Amino acid sequence: MKLSYNLLKQYVALPDDLTMEQLAYDLTMRTVEVEGTTNLAEQYEHIVAGKILSVAPHPDADRLRIVQVDVGPEGKQQIVCGGSNLYEGHYVAVTLPGAHAVWHGEGEPVLIEAAELRGVDSYGMIAAASEIGLDTLFPTDEPHHILDLTEEGIEEEVTLKPGMPLAEVLGLNDEVLEIENKSITNRPDLWGHYGIARELAAIYHTTLKPMDVPAMADVPTYPVQIEAPELCSRMMAAHYTGVDTRRAPLWMRALLMKCDIRPITALVDMTNFVMIVYGQPTHAYDANHIEGGLVARRAGNGEALELLDGKELSLSSEDLVIADHKKALGLAGAMGGKLDSIGHETQETVLEIANFNPATIRKTAQKFAIRTEASSRNEKGIDSERIDPTYGLWQKLMKQIFPDAALVAYANVAKKENEKAKITLSLEWLIRRLGRSLTIQELHETLEPLGFVLEAKGTNAENGEHLLEVTAPTWRSTGDISLPDDILEEVARMIGYENFERISPTITLTGALHQPQIGLDRRLREYLAFACGFQELTSYPWVKEEYALLAGVKPDEPVLLEQAPAPDQTGLRTTHVPNIIEAIVKNVRFYDAFRIFEVGQVYAHGAMSPSSPDEVLPAMHRELAGAVVGTDPEELFYTVKGVLEGVGQAIQTPSFSFAQAEKPAWADKNAWLTIKVGDKAIGIMGLLSIKTKARADLKFQDACLFVLNLEELKAFDSRTNHFEHLPQYPHVYQDLSLLVKEESTWKDMEKNIGDRAVSITFVDEYRGKQIPEGHKSVTLRVELASEEGTLTAEEINAKMKDIREALADAGATLRAQ
Repeated sequence: MKLSYNLLKQYVALPDDLTMEQLAYDLTMRTVEVEGTTNLAEQYEHIVAGKILSVAPHPDADRLRIVQVDVGPEGKQQIVCGGSNLYEGHYVAVTLPGAHAVWHGEGEPVLIEAAELRGVDSYGMIAAASEIGLDTLFPTDEPHHILDLTEEGIEEEVTLKPGMPLAEVLGLNDEVLEIENKSITNRPDLWGHYGIARELAAIYHTTLKPMDVPAMADVPTYPVQIEAPELCSRMMAAHYTGVDTRRAPLWMRALLMKCDIRPITALVDMTNFVMIVYGQPTHAYDANHIEGGLVARRAGNGEALELLDGKELSLSSEDLVIADHKKALGLAGAMGGKLDSIGHETQETVLEIANFNPATIRKTAQKFAIRTEASSRNEKGIDSERIDPTYGLWQKLMKQIFPDAALVAYANVAKKENEKAKITLSLEWLIRRLGRSLTIQELHETLEPLGFVLEAKGTNAENGEHLLEVTAPTWRSTGDISLPDDILEEVARMIGYENFERISPTITLTGALHQPQIGLDRRLREYLAFACGFQELTSYPWVKEEYALLAGVKPDEPVLLEQAPAPDQTGLRTTHVPNIIEAIVKNVRFYDAFRIFEVGQVYAHGAMSPSSPDEVLPAMHRELAGAVVGTDPEELFYTVKGVLEGVGQAIQTPSFSFAQAEKPAWADKNAWLTIKVGDKAIGIMGLLSIKTKARADLKFQDACLFVLNLEELKAFDSRTNHFEHLPQYPHVYQDLSLLVKEESTWKDMEKNIGDRAVSITFVDEYRGKQIPEGHKSVTLRVELASEEGTLTAEEINAKMKDIREALADAGATLRAQ
């Protein structure tokens, strides 16, 4: 969503020294994510209004003209131009050297420089609207038309002078803020300029202009009926005469263009303008296309409707339409119908503003793939009270743009008004969760600018905490505010998350946990990936019904999801096999041979929940499934069998044995085996059957699958493994060359040194002429360390002396070097 900074300032008094960078930062930290800002004036730098003084033919080009143009301070300049609508005395858009433009409206912007065209000097360019990004504002079907400011009637709204910056002429001296729509999904009040202005007023503690109040006229009642009050809670309609299809004023068209909305006619532009101000979509009908009045009703099953964009729909009773007494006129909250649209002959209009059930609008828009500015807002849950200021602004615009128009009928039918959400909480609860002190007065000052009302409700008799009741405004009561935590969020964001002190969490370090199953899973994955060349998959925990059927999963086996991600993915997986088959089908288009596996939870119907007698908790266990895909089925079978036979040694578990017990539905009638540990079956392996391959449309490849229940796979117990901390201080290594008797053993030397060293390691053994007969030379390495600090040279020498003396007692002497 894009916002005009100039339009925001019409509703909120912002600080004079506020920069766009600071505004974007503050808005991002407290309300919505600002993706970026654009200075439009910079885009139109060096583009000015020029007055044509004379037009002469080019001596060497039939379609080019030599134009003398007054461009203000730089005086008269000569420009060569190919425009077909060049006239003396007219004002045009001139891109002076230094500006950027798109040649003929195509490609990337290029730098405009003084040049020579067919032997004639040209100082800049007289631009077409498409060449400077204004074709939305000034559309034309003529390929060689330049932007003629005089023909566009701009002199009626702006006093043109040669050299005026084009941004000033067209009201483009503005900054545009781009808001990330996902950050306001739960904030329907922010889908318009006024909602953002309200937030800025609260952030900067400044004043907010009151919303427009509609004037009630004493006119006849316009016929309005709401036949589906559960889908449409309120509808307002106003019938005007004396209108036409004139263009909206330049300022309005420019504002719409800044917000990425294409100007059409004044009536249509007015509906879009009030929408970008208050976030409330409206719709204007040609009154002559309505028979008997407006009706909000459910569509009939199979009822046809052609939309404004020409799309033809076949509706159902789940869809809401705005109709007259004979036919559907439009898809409620999303798009008007082709029959009701404002046309070139429109002289009377009916404005409709309504409040809809957001879930209905969202489902209908998704079903028919319709995404409009109106549906994006209506599906968020707009409060019904926003209809009033929206109509108030419409009235004001009608007086400005259609001063001779008359309101001849009016209706306001309300079946249900939005109730204000009331939240009860305690001041102490807020303080505990904020982690900082807060007074009731500070809470007032924080919440009231946002429209909340705070009321003290005494103290809690049990704990003495100060109870508060917070009443949310209607524009925050359509699902956004419902819990004490929502109030906590409001307070925290207005304080500013960056203003909270960082407090490190208290962490209690405990001994290392012995989790053999985690280590086993890790070794199994590494064995398959590194030693056997498999690729690991990660899939969603639900399965598509077509692949579940291929795997032989019965329809009543899966645990069903209350809110399924798709109509054909309603159940959790009972085995990985369906997802493995789906992965095979998707990958054989790109690879002739590959190996895949997946480890994860699978689900089955379990026991009753201890907290709810009506709730059944799914039973879960971890499963490994994989496949080897190729063109030789015999080779595939023996490859998988070999991989499984190597599992026990690779991950230190009991080895597998194989037998045939119960064939799975997906496996070949001959090429399958049950995988066993001892007498217990823990898995299955086998080739895909011809029937399964045919249903999966596997024409050229075969696949051998395997499945293991990892809960039944247990690692061997270890008697030696224990946890040791990494050394905190450096270890020291010293080598000793000893002369010992031939019968002396390594065990004797190790015993004599004992715990005087962290460890001793055998390095070398030598016999030779330098060694006395009956003796041998043994070199060993001693590892020394201390838990209290780094060893000093004195400490090392003392420890080594102690070790030498202990060895000497055993008859070992230091060998001379």
